[in-house]
Amino acid sequence: MNAVLLAESFVHTLDPFAFEIAPGVGPRWYGLSYLAGFVVGWLILRAVAKRRLIVLRPEEVGDLLTWLVVGVVVGGRVGHVLFYDRPLLWTFDSSFPWWGLLAIHRGGMASHGGLLGVILAMWFFSRRRGMRFFEVADAVALATGPGLGFGRLANLVNGELPGKPLPASMQADPPWWSIKFPEEILDPNFADVARLDALRPMVDPLRPFPESLVEAAYAGRDGVVEALAPLLTATWPSQVLQAITDGVVLPVVLAAIWWRPRPAGTVAGAFLATYGVLRIGTEQVRAADPGVFTVGPATLPMILSGLMVVAGVAIVIAVRRSPRDGGIGSGPAASPTG
Repeated sequence: MNAVLLAESFVHTLDPFAFEIAPGVGPRWYGLSYLAGFVVGWLILRAVAKRRLIVLRPEEVGDLLTWLVVGVVVGGRVGHVLFYDRPLLWTFDSSFPWWGLLAIHRGGMASHGGLLGVILAMWFFSRRRGMRFFEVADAVALATGPGLGFGRLANLVNGELPGKPLPASMQADPPWWSIKFPEEILDPNFADVARLDALRPMVDPLRPFPESLVEAAYAGRDGVVEALAPLLTATWPSQVLQAITDGVVLPVVLAAIWWRPRPAGTVAGAFLATYGVLRIGTEQVRAADPGVFTVGPATLPMILSGLMVVAGVAIVIAVRRSPRDGGIGSGPAASPTG
């Protein structure tokens, strides 16, 4: 009987490496997810540019993508550190890249920070090319959803951003779509210490416990996952839910808006508003990051998402009063204007 059937839920033992060239060295799914997002975004932008549905020419898409890569990586990392993990600003060690702020390979990217980085990148690009900002923003908004979805799947692989525990009534027989994380036993407040201690004979007595038990679970040691699973808490699959809302629902909504001619800025505004609403909804089942700023039941991601909704609605209202030229879905793109 495998771990999934025994626990009636999925026990997270996913490897963050797609493959390892040497121990601890190799491409990680986290980085590959970003690469996949940029490639899919490039394909979407090239397709609509070839049909002259955006102000960009096909040969300009690659240049824009370069700006966006920088914006996402720098904005996402700086946003994560400033919003969620400020101690990384003064964390230094002897291993590459020496400064915690630069240790992107260890995970830690904030979608809201990445969004701010993208906005700055689009602004610089549009200024340099003499294009209207909202025409560029509409195009980028249409192509962004798949990358967000891939990023959430990478969060799942890394075991990041776990969901809240399921109700107590569901813990005895958790549903198949719930997720259990072995790292839960590393919490100093882990409740079932007696049953956990009974598993010591399953691992190397010379290794620190319970860290050795987590290592054995992720290494696929026979019987360890099955023995550990009943001690773990079943959680909501928040990463999967956000992958669906960000990578599927959001692009579908934006495509429906794009389908008819709209004033430039409509798709960008709809992106902010729709993404904000979806994030607020899915954050209801995501565990709050420890130590992160909250206002009552509202966590920092909810607050930032609420600001996105306000900004998106304001943009849509404002651009409705503008002439219906440019913008995605309006036919052949108009000549660039300053």
